[in-house]
Amino acid sequence: MASANGELTSAGYIQHHLKNLTVCQTEQGWQWSGAENNYVCDGNFMAIHVDSVGWALFLGIFFLWLFRSVAKKATVGKPGKLQAFVEMIVEFVDKSVKETFHGRNPVIAPLSLTVFVWIFLMNFMDLIPVDLLPMLFQAGGVGYMKVVPSTDPNITFGLSLSVFLLIIYYSIKVKGPVGFFKELAFHPFGPWMMPFNLLLEGIGLLAKPVSLALRLFGNLYAGELIFMLIALLMTAGIGGFIGGTLAHVLWAVFHILVIVLQAFIFMMLTIVYLSMAHEDH
Repeated sequence: MASANGELTSAGYIQHHLKNLTVCQTEQGWQWSGAENNYVCDGNFMAIHVDSVGWALFLGIFFLWLFRSVAKKATVGKPGKLQAFVEMIVEFVDKSVKETFHGRNPVIAPLSLTVFVWIFLMNFMDLIPVDLLPMLFQAGGVGYMKVVPSTDPNITFGLSLSVFLLIIYYSIKVKGPVGFFKELAFHPFGPWMMPFNLLLEGIGLLAKPVSLALRLFGNLYAGELIFMLIALLMTAGIGGFIGGTLAHVLWAVFHILVIVLQAFIFMMLTIVYLSMAHEDH
């Protein structure tokens, strides 16, 4: 939304930053969405948020490369700062798994490490000044660029649905199809209340991926909006710049806790849910 003289208004600034770089399938084939074609991908089911997927893949590859390079160069003697930092993260995740997961599965610890570090890296992108990377891409001809993948519900639901599929898989593998059905149908009120049990347990089961996805998305989306509002404040003269700079520093310090906490919560709930899937009554 622009003003009469063509300048971007506050509402237009926020709306622009909330738009994804999107490609979608239309009757004319695959098309890029943008202002010049009235954002043709709005409401299109066959749409891909290229920026969210691209940054998520980039950060995932960066995580794998970093940890692999540290592991290859690891020394038994006095470790370097990066090796010590990586070892601290691995030990922290390993301790969390040992204290929470009560089954025996070699996949859980690597999965938990991947979930924690990957989500942390995606959340960390929120600390980069909101205009920096979008302006660089805009200079290269890219009109829209959202750089925080965890502010996109498609990414957070992709993560949570992956965990949900693992819950179903291990529930059936450990308890068997009949045992898994009995767990849903006979609890908590016994076999005579089967329809009511299925309703309660089914809602509880489906609520797991929804709560995982929306909790992560909601917290990071709200944080991103606050950074945008602070950026707008910094354009309001010298007083706004000084106040906005102070607000940006204070919110960034607080937001560091948010991005770490949200990654930790997602990891811990993943461990808890998979531990419950391995419990055979």
